[in-house]
Amino acid sequence: MKNVQRFIADNGVVFTNSYAASPICCPSRSSILTGKYIHNHGTYGNSVSAGCYGVHWKTQENDTFAAILHNAGYNTFYAGKYLNEYGTSSGGGEVPPGWAEWHGLVGNSRYYNYTVSNNGVPTYSRDLYLTDTIRSLSLSFIDKQSSAERSNFLMVLAPPAPHAPFTPADRHKGVYANVSALRSPSFNVKADDKHWLIRMPPTPLPEALMPELDRVYRSRWEALLAVDEMVADVVNALEVNNLLEDTYLVFTSDNGYHVGQFAQVYDKRQPYETDIKVPLVISGPGIPKNTINADPVINIDLAPTILSMAKLAPPKTMDGRVIDLYGQNKTKERNMLITYYGEGNTKTVDANCTWKYDGKNLAECYPDFSCKCQDARNNTYGCLRHFADNVDAKYCKFSDNERFEEHYDLLSDPHELTNTIDQLFPSVKMFYNNLLRALLHCSGDGCDQLST
Repeated sequence: MKNVQRFIADNGVVFTNSYAASPICCPSRSSILTGKYIHNHGTYGNSVSAGCYGVHWKTQENDTFAAILHNAGYNTFYAGKYLNEYGTSSGGGEVPPGWAEWHGLVGNSRYYNYTVSNNGVPTYSRDLYLTDTIRSLSLSFIDKQSSAERSNFLMVLAPPAPHAPFTPADRHKGVYANVSALRSPSFNVKADDKHWLIRMPPTPLPEALMPELDRVYRSRWEALLAVDEMVADVVNALEVNNLLEDTYLVFTSDNGYHVGQFAQVYDKRQPYETDIKVPLVISGPGIPKNTINADPVINIDLAPTILSMAKLAPPKTMDGRVIDLYGQNKTKERNMLITYYGEGNTKTVDANCTWKYDGKNLAECYPDFSCKCQDARNNTYGCLRHFADNVDAKYCKFSDNERFEEHYDLLSDPHELTNTIDQLFPSVKMFYNNLLRALLHCSGDGCDQLST
């Protein structure tokens, strides 16, 4: 993504330890919007039954950073994917609170053949590539800001790329035809010290699956090229309209992804760095150019930070903290909570995958994946991501029959090849257990107080 590098990173700060509060779309997006951990915004998974655009979410929408900015007089704009279940029951006839101009994708990630709610009016498109549609809408919005009386604005652009089905624009198909999935040290290795879902056979994956992993990897790269083009066009439009110098640009994602690591196929939902670590690049007024910041940040920090950019005090109900964009105060220590609540889905368990496990508790099990399931109800865990002087560690505890635990020292083992839970001092393990329990029940300022 050369344009992201040129127009944002080179003119701002790259955060090298940026994380999602959950490694899956809907809970993570809810955390970005509200500045809250999952247990406080109530979106636990990607289904309506798990809170994704469910009844409880409607009580949270009035407290998003967009609603707060809109109430403060900002002209607010949204285009692209919102929450996975948005509009699936209503067809997209509603506009969430806080958005003056709304172009929300109905349902989950699509690239062609999609419906967008244009200010509450569902509009179907068959042939227009969604990222390009988002780009056109954003440029039109920016042009309108230049003719306004310099009103403050918030613009959120949310292309699905590179979410599955990671379809590139026609013009980008085949650009990375010779690219292979990254063969990292954890690629397709048997991991007997991980929790049961990772140990599930086949492990390692059969060689016949490798071409599919390569296809997915390069398709994701190709799908991002239209996003990179959009970034350049948005920055250019801001500059042409004399808005760039006064505008903050934030580039990030809602979750990571694994492609072949630990003999998994391709998905997310796991506590490893591939799944929970996300890019975060920010530029704007006063931010030092071309800088690297290793301070630990998590996406619940985005909402209070955006409000701080607008010189508004974040509400005390937000669990996150304002990110230090200027490198003035190095974070000495931080424990960040990462949670995932596994889901079973019989519709995604192929009948040809005849596992001895209870099928209703499994999800994402396909013959094309050699029947290696990607999720299960007891793929439920809480993790602490711990940073301090000479500490870069992760502790996870699973809600399964084994009460399985994992610990990694990422200073010596950045690829998480060795689970060192048995080597952890009992006092340290007790500290992590107590802190994890406390963070799973914290709220507002109390979360930040516990984390340091």
